[in-house]
Amino acid sequence: MKTQYAVGMAMLAAFGLGAVAVHGLHAQTRAPTYLIEEVQVTDPDGFVKEAVPKFLAVNKAGGVRALAAGGKVTAIEGDPPKPRVIIQVWDSAEKMQEFRNSPDYKEARKVADKYAKFRVFALKE
Repeated sequence: MKTQYAVGMAMLAAFGLGAVAVHGLHAQTRAPTYLIEEVQVTDPDGFVKEAVPKFLAVNKAGGVRALAAGGKVTAIEGDPPKPRVIIQVWDSAEKMQEFRNSPDYKEARKVADKYAKFRVFALKE
């Protein structure tokens, strides 16, 4: 009879430890933040020559992970988006905001603002 209790207690303890471990893993997982930019380029030559190289360098240095950039945008319903759409994924909204507040990003954005209009928003799950 003692063996049955010992086995039952061991199973209960293992279940409890497993539940605690799963809870801990869920607490560590953070939902990513997605940044969506719609860009209306007003001067394509200037944008390609001046803004794009700056953004590429700043994004690479900042570890930006782009899921999609440019490409063909197709409206499914409602008003069509701007012709150029960029989707980035960030580990957190704080990291995204830190990058966007950096001096290098702000400088690249000043250049880009001469050649394009931006609509930017973030989505967190």
